[in-house]
Amino acid sequence: MIENEHFENQQHEWESALQVTGTDQPAVQVNPKALERLMLSRQKLLPLKEYVDGILAGDITILSKAITLVESSLPAHQKLAQDIIAECIPHSGKALRLGITGVPGAGKSTFIEALGMELCHQDKRIAVLAIDPSSQRSKGSILGDKTRMEELSQQRNAYIRPSASAGTLGGVARKTREAIILCEAAGFDTIIVETVGVGQSETAVYSMVDYFLLILIGGAGDELQGIKRGIMEMADGIVVNKADGDNVTRAERAAAEIRNAVHLFPPSESEQPVNVMTCSATTHYNVPEVWNMVLNHVENIRKSGYLNEKRARQDVQMMLDTIENTLKSNFYENTLIKDMLKLVENDVENKRVSAYEGARRLLELYEVPHYASLRSE
Repeated sequence: MIENEHFENQQHEWESALQVTGTDQPAVQVNPKALERLMLSRQKLLPLKEYVDGILAGDITILSKAITLVESSLPAHQKLAQDIIAECIPHSGKALRLGITGVPGAGKSTFIEALGMELCHQDKRIAVLAIDPSSQRSKGSILGDKTRMEELSQQRNAYIRPSASAGTLGGVARKTREAIILCEAAGFDTIIVETVGVGQSETAVYSMVDYFLLILIGGAGDELQGIKRGIMEMADGIVVNKADGDNVTRAERAAAEIRNAVHLFPPSESEQPVNVMTCSATTHYNVPEVWNMVLNHVENIRKSGYLNEKRARQDVQMMLDTIENTLKSNFYENTLIKDMLKLVENDVENKRVSAYEGARRLLELYEVPHYASLRSE
């Protein structure tokens, strides 16, 4: 489903205008953050009520604009975004939240498209929040999931929102939790969060979904090599994808090895068994069965009360993450820090002070105006 088409067309026009044409010179590199600020500053903001009413009515264009505000770093947009989220929270919480991660090349996007098509045929409304890796140098991101899920993106009941990880560990966009709330308020009954791949902070995914699915492949050598044990221990279910053609036997063998490994792990908090299945996203083999595995697990933890307990802990984690992100943002936006940061960085690079001493200087500089005002009160 195409969202905010005018906004994307305008972005393309600006990108074209910022490139050198008619010469042999290479195109000018466009700073993605500067481009974002330019676009958002030109975007006409709607009244709060129009955003909320549009989201509750299932208006995809309004939903996309609201998520864009959530992802913006501009203070005015952040204030409006938080007001929108506050209005939408009472209308959220009813969807099934599914997190999907896996090794590179496991076919996560293909699997999500196959699963999404299955759910669309069941008249479910599905939102896919696909997180693409951001470049550490340019901060840009390809955001190609809509092209990889071409068939699903054309479905009336499906919404695909690619977002850049923006440097967040584990490949989870900073504002993914807020996007989940907005999508649920818009009436989507299934939210899928696709991560970049197996990283160091996949707990970020686990802390915002009801079911955490790990996708692997067989026939790629040692099936457990390079997969962190912590990720496998967090998984509620494991799927060995690409079980088709000549790869069926290898996939079944890999699944058997993984089942043996899972039995050695401590019992999960949910007290539910970790099921291991094979499937093929390209032939649709076992895709409905994987969905039934997810449904059975979520129904069991709902009946036991664990789902409510888990979501309550997730809300607390969301609060802590918000505090951490706000403090970090305020620190780097502080005028004194902005003025001194490059100087201190230069001192550290030239070995005039240690990294710890540089950090202490900046933190003390940040504390003075903030804590002095608190003490005076």
